[in-house]
Parts: sequence; structure tokens; C-alpha cells
Amino acid sequence: MAQRQQRRPVTDNEISDYQSLFAYGITTNTNAGIIGGLALKKTSLIGQTKGGRNQYHYFGLELLNVKHAKEKQLQAPNGSRFIYGKQNFLLSLRPQYGREVVLFKRSSEEGVQINGVLAAGPSIGIVKPYFIQYEYRRGVIRTEPYDPKVHTQFNAIIGSGSFFEGFDQSNLAIGGNLKAGVNFELDAFRTSSIGLEIGFLAEKFSKDIIIFPEANNQSFFTSGYITLYLANKK
Repeated sequence: MAQRQQRRPVTDNEISDYQSLFAYGITTNTNAGIIGGLALKKTSLIGQTKGGRNQYHYFGLELLNVKHAKEKQLQAPNGSRFIYGKQNFLLSLRPQYGREVVLFKRSSEEGVQINGVLAAGPSIGIVKPYFIQYEYRRGVIRTEPYDPKVHTQFNAIIGSGSFFEGFDQSNLAIGGNLKAGVNFELDAFRTSSIGLEIGFLAEKFSKDIIIFPEANNQSFFTSGYITLYLANKK
């Protein structure tokens, strides 16, 4: 009878080590709604630090809707919703490069690995007009960018336009961003993982971004963020 081959134990290094990882997910932050935007990241192994920890090149790309603190959804008499006083969306596209370092390796296949992340890059701000539906007189309704000098009657606003309207009227604002975070790999398999990244981000544009014309507007934004992602690794 053939002798049964014993299964070799899986070592910690085999569980934790991978050459590259590609992840995609959704992100939110303190300047956004429940779902603030989308995030992609790619990491590739560089080697080990002097302390013997694996470190990776970190390439990230985020697209987020940055909101003003005064934004509040209101309801028109017809049931439609709109944000009174908002003139522009700020959509921030953030390419990022940095480092991701393994802080704590998982001790089993079902364990949690914790990585530290530090990355920075340019910010491309897309400043897009916010459209409303405005009733000039009975039966005459126009969908157009909100202008506080024109749309002076609160009760005449009966709703908001489509989010996709006005991209051809957008302006760009250039800046930069820096983020620091901690990444938890909550579940791990041989080629995939589920992760949660929590951290802090600072972003600076070259000019003030007018989101609410009748409120304080700024060029510098800070936020705490949470990103939930799925990843494939090799």
C-alpha cells in the first residue's frame, strides 16, 4: 500500500509574501457621502526593509466627489430633491505613488495582515456646474447651472438636473495630495484578499474652489477616509 504523503505546513512567509497585488474598491471620507468615489491600486514588491519587513511600490488612482460642509439635501414641493446654494461639483482625480510596508504578518491563512501606506501625487480637480430646475413662470421650467444672481426665488427651484449635465462646461484646478493610512487584509486566499484601508488625506489646489458662492470656500482640504477593496495577488 502506498504511503500517504504528509501535507507540508504552510509557513508565515508563504502566507504573507506576494510579488504584486491589484485592488479595486469604493471609498468614502469626511468630505463625501456614504460612497464618495472609486479607488484602484497596484503594488509590486521592492524587497525588504532593514528590519526585514516586505515593502512595495504603491500606485494608486482615486476619483472622488468632494463636498462642501454646508451641503444639505432639500425637498421641493413636487418631491424632487436638490442642494440649495450649491454652484459647482468638485470631482478630484488623484494619481498617487508611494510605499506600502508590511507592519504585521498574518499568523495563519485566516489571519489579518496589517500594512502601512504613505503616498502622494498630483490632484486634478474637475469643477463642474451644478444644474437645477427653475420655474420662471407657470409652465416655463428650465434646467440650467445654478446662479445666485439669477435664481433668487427659493420656491421656484423644483429639483436638480442630471449629474452628467455640464461636463462640457467644466474647469480644471491643479493641485497635489498626500495620504497616510493603515491597510487591513481581512480575509486571504492564495490569489485574492478582501481589505480595508483607513487613513488621513490632505489636498491642496492652486486656487479656491467655489462650491458654495455664499459660503467660505477654500483651496486646502483635509479628510479621514475609509476604502473597502477586493484584490488579486500574485
